[in-house]
Amino acid sequence: MPRAAVLRPVSLKEANQQFSRLIREVEAGEGFVVTRRGRPVARIVPHDEDRTRDPAWVRARDELMALLETGVPLGGVRMENRDELHDRDGRIWRELERRPR
Repeated sequence: MPRAAVLRPVSLKEANQQFSRLIREVEAGEGFVVTRRGRPVARIVPHDEDRTRDPAWVRARDELMALLETGVPLGGVRMENRDELHDRDGRIWRELERRPR
């Protein structure tokens, strides 16, 4: 079920009393917004096994891959390898300790 689909509102009371029926409808492809006092509090939607079709998941994955490509800025400190981060007596830690806090 696409996330942009219109979800039918259902009150918390009805969801509580008719949960089995709602789940059967969700298994059939329907989706619901559970409301408390008229305000949305939760969504009940079919589980999508294929996350790669979810635009939000694809965007998050692309952002993560770009971050992994460019690296995380360390305020001008350049790390040559991961081991330097763990070497407390190494160059990186000396540079970080010299900086004002």
